[in-house]
Parts: sequence; structure tokens; C-alpha cells
Amino acid sequence: MVKKSPILAAIVLLLIVLGGCSKGPSPEERFQEYVSLWNKQKFNEMYDFLSADAKSKMTEKEFTDRYKKIYESIEVSNLNVTYDKPEEDADRGDEKKASLPYALKMDTIAGPVEFEQDAVFVQEETEKEENWFLAWNPAMIFPQLKEGDAVRVSELKPLRGSIFDKNGKGIAIQAKVPEIQVVPGQLGDEPEKVKAEAAKLLNLSVEDIDAKLSANWVKPDVSVPIVKVDPANKELLIKVTSLPGFQKADVDSRYYPQGESSAHLSGYVGSITAEQLEKLKDKGYTSTSQIGKTGLEYVYEERLRGKPGYRIFIEASNETIAETPAENGEDITVTIDASLQKQLYDQLRGDSGTAVALHPKTGETLAMVSSPSYNPNAFVFGMSGEAYKTLAEHPQKPLSAKFNKTFSPGSTFKPITAAVGLKTGSIDPEAVKKINGLTWKKGPEWGKYTITRVSEKYSSVNLERALVTSDNIYFAQAALAIGPEAFKKGLEEFGFSEDIDYAFPIAASSVSNSELAANEVLLADSGYGQGEVLMSPVHLTAAYTVFLNEGSMLKPYLEKKEQTAPEIWKEGIISPEQNSIIFSDLVKVVEDPNGTAHKPKLPNIKLAGKTGTAELKTTKEEVGKENGWFVGMNTDNPELLITMMIEDVKDRGGSHYVVPKVKNVFSSYLK
Repeated sequence: MVKKSPILAAIVLLLIVLGGCSKGPSPEERFQEYVSLWNKQKFNEMYDFLSADAKSKMTEKEFTDRYKKIYESIEVSNLNVTYDKPEEDADRGDEKKASLPYALKMDTIAGPVEFEQDAVFVQEETEKEENWFLAWNPAMIFPQLKEGDAVRVSELKPLRGSIFDKNGKGIAIQAKVPEIQVVPGQLGDEPEKVKAEAAKLLNLSVEDIDAKLSANWVKPDVSVPIVKVDPANKELLIKVTSLPGFQKADVDSRYYPQGESSAHLSGYVGSITAEQLEKLKDKGYTSTSQIGKTGLEYVYEERLRGKPGYRIFIEASNETIAETPAENGEDITVTIDASLQKQLYDQLRGDSGTAVALHPKTGETLAMVSSPSYNPNAFVFGMSGEAYKTLAEHPQKPLSAKFNKTFSPGSTFKPITAAVGLKTGSIDPEAVKKINGLTWKKGPEWGKYTITRVSEKYSSVNLERALVTSDNIYFAQAALAIGPEAFKKGLEEFGFSEDIDYAFPIAASSVSNSELAANEVLLADSGYGQGEVLMSPVHLTAAYTVFLNEGSMLKPYLEKKEQTAPEIWKEGIISPEQNSIIFSDLVKVVEDPNGTAHKPKLPNIKLAGKTGTAELKTTKEEVGKENGWFVGMNTDNPELLITMMIEDVKDRGGSHYVVPKVKNVFSSYLK
């Protein structure tokens, strides 16, 4: 028989005694572990701490998914669950149960959430061990949450800000508008015939109406929204609502009171696209958001849209967990005068063209018009695919604004060449050039290329006569005398090749795509606004503020200020003396009977200005289209400067087709 060592026996006995005295982890220690996992959002590991009863009610996947879905939907961040373990484990009356207080803080999409409550641990024996487990229940997610309840998030939509003109007239506003609705069960004995009639009136297809009526929530006695209608179209409302089953209800909507006259200015809102949502999802946009698509709605989107609010609540009880109210969008007042905008649009109606008006002493943008136009309300109220296709494929591009694009300015550019010539000393205003006949070329090196002027009334031509009669030959020779480098530098002082610091995106004006130094003909053509010179109507209008502001160019602006003090964009482009020479000649362009802008003569209104006809062709031999221009400004107490361009005026008198239209606006606006 082998004898046991006394030392070995003692060790075995000690281990048995120590094992019998081991209590295992306390509930406080267990909860500390659980809280650590909770703060790390390790939900699958948290499940291991749940009591048998809690586990019997949900699987690990259900537990994990519930936490994840709720926390993701309410956009939890900065989760901080705290439990302060006491220095000594608490004495418990019930040795099998422990109640431990904790606090939770988190940030959510609807604001901060905080609560305090107790976690209950129970002692249970498993196949492996006896330990403390959490008697988990849904209230540990939120105190208001009960078994079977769902947590929901609702977006509280802000009211979009409005855009007003300088006099408080609405350009883009929130308003009550009529909405045509259909009660399917009241369409009568011939529903297809009724729908066809309604579709024709509403410029929709029967398929458009059927698509609305086929929604799974539609019932025979429930009104189904079909399309919003312009409140001004009262006759249409009467006709549609006289049909069986069709009725009207007033609903909140975006509305553009100025309609077509301000469409390219106001722009419109529409449903956000998937591509836009991908870019803007971090800015609070959702798949149901409306967003500014074009115009001022697009330019001021960030300020107009406001900030959505959110509410987190229990679906069954409607109890609120957290709520952040919506912040309405900002109202914006622009410098536009809606009445002037409409007057200019009325003059352009039926033509393809554009007009821009500034206050020449302040830089306020008073109007920006493009024609042909469209009704922006159609994009909000509903437009058929066929109607949109007609607009999109129209050769005159009614969906595209023209006032922010660039065009060949033609002879309206000549005062700018004159300014550069006077500043560089290349033009002596009193010096007389001998110009005979209608055509001229520098020499045989030009081959067959010649420059043509409109009138040979004068063979002795100084700066005044050149501007009054719009002499192309004079300004071609002036550009050659200035030279390519000085010419380009002079135009850059007028803001060419420079982005305008302006709320509405404007294409930069450009001198040439080619090197002027390498192409003498191109330089000569550029002198009278042809060649490759391109200007936006906004920039051209701003350039003419030089002649009413002692040689300095004002910076145009679009948003109304408390003070209308002008801001200088380019100071002292030319001297006051040089400026006076050009301005005096621009007055004669209108007032002198030989001036290209003399007719029609306005009684009691004195104007200065310059006409222009831009030939659009790539070769001298080509018979191209012509755009007609006129830039005009009143001279006594100057308050209005207008640029108007109309396309395709070749057989309609060129710029002489444009001049009366601009003068009509001066007559009505300054009366």
C-alpha cells in the first residue's frame, strides 16, 4: 500500500476548502462587464448575460437586431451608460436577486436622451456554473418601451422659406393651392370617358390618372389626389370639378406667382433624385425631400429649406422619447422688381432672347429675363411626360436661362474698345480717320478678307461719329492700334476671364480662344465685338455702369441690403475725363438723328446707349443668323440700365427690332 505524503494531503485539503469558499463574480462585477459591452454596442456579447427567462422570449439574433435597428434608426451617437460600482458589494435581503442603478445618456436624431433606472440581476444555476444574469426587459432600451412595442421616428418638415421681390411681391412662396382629387366610386356609369375628359383638361394621360388610382390604399369612397392646379386658372377648375367624381381641395404647396415672366429666375423645386440624395444624405435630406432644382430655388437651397425636426416615439402609446422641432427656412428678399421683370418679359414674348436690368448707381439687379419661358408651377403641380418632352426638345431651349450664358456682344462692345483705346492712348477722340466705302482690309496679307461697316455716311470719322453710326472699320483699326497684349489686358480690367462674385452662377466672359498676337484679323474683328469675344448679358450690363460712375464699374448684386450703397467691382478703369467723352457719345447714339438708336424718339426721357448686331457665322462667306442688342440707360437721375438681346433678327431690322422694345419699358417704368 502506497502511503500519501502528509504535505500532498494538506495541499489537497486546502484546495477543497478554498474552492468551497469561492463565491464567483458578484452581480456588481457582472453588470460592470455588461455596461462595458453596452457602451461598445457589442449586442451579441451582451446577450450572454441575459437570464433564462429573458432568453426564452427572444433569440440572440432577435436581441441583437432589435438594438441595432433601433439605434441605427434614431442615429445614436455618444452613447454613455454609467454604473458606479460600490466599494463593497451591497447587502441583499434576497440573496438570489440584486437591483443595480444605472444612468444612460445618448445623442439621437431627435436630440439628447437621458434616463436612470435599475437593472435587476438574478442568480441562476446553469449546466456549467452558478452565476448572476440580467433580467432584461424592453424598458432597458427606453423606459417607455413595453413588450411588443415598436420605436418609430417621424420627420417634422420645416416650412420652406419664401423669396420676395424688393417690393414684397412673391417670387417663390408657400401658399394654399387647389388640388384636383377623384373619388373612384363616384365616377359614374362611364368612368373611362370621364377620366379621358379630365386627362385632356389637365394635360395628363389617362394612364397618369390610373396610376394614382391604382395605389394599394385607394378605396371607392376615398378622395385620391391627382394634380395641383394653378389658382389663376379658374376656368379649368370649373370645368374639371363639373365632371363626376372630380373635386377640389385646397392644399399647401410651393407656388410661383410671377409664372413665366420669372421662371428662369425663380427656378422650381422637385423631388430629390437618388444621385442628389447620395451626395446630400448627411445634410438631413431623405428620399421624400423636395429640393431646389434650378434658379433661385437652387441658389438659395441651403437657406430656404430650413432644418427638419424629428420625433422618436412609441408607436402603440404615442409616448414621446425625444423631439427636436423643425426650424423653418429663411425668407429671402431680392433686388428684383417683379413689375419690371414682367414688362421686359412681355416685350420678349414670342421671341428668343434675354434682358437684364440693373440700377446703374447702386448695382441692384432689377430684372433677369429669358424667353421663351415655361410655367414653373407645372413642375410643382404636375407635368405630363409629353409636355416635358416638348419643352426639352424645343429648338429655342425654353428650359435654359439665357441671361447667365455668354454671347457675341456685337457693337455693344465698342464702348469698351473705346475705353481701352482712350486709356492706352491708342485712340485720340478728336483725331479723324479717313474711311472710304463700306469695306476695308489692312493689306494684301489679309487675302480676300474684308471688314464691312453698315453706313458710309461719313468718310471722316472720329470717335463720336464711330459710336453714333457704329462704324466697324473704325473699331477694327482701333483694336489693331491698341495691340493684342494691351487689348487683352484692358479687357481683363473690365472683368474678362473672371468669375463674377454673384449669387446666381454666371458664365465668365472671354476675349478669345486663340492667341490674338498670332491672328491680326481676329484682333481686328474683336475690336467691334465679333471674332471670339463672348459676354454674358449680366456682365455687359455691369460694364456699362462704368459710364455712369466716373469710370468705375459697380459690382451687381441680387439680394436686398439694408443700405443700397454701391460696391465697386473695378475702380478707375478709365479716368472721369475719358469716361465723360464716351458717355457724351453714347447720349448722341440715341439723341442724334444719325444715331443707330435714335428711333423711336421718347418724349421727356433722355437716354444714352448702344446698339449691336452680332453676326453668327464661322466664315466670311457664310450667311449666318444675327442677334440684335441694345443697351440703354436714362441720363437724368439715372435709375435704370437695360440690356436686351433678341436672337435671329436678320430679316427683322437687326438691332432696330430691339430698340423700340427697350424704349417701351423705359416709357412705362419711368413714367
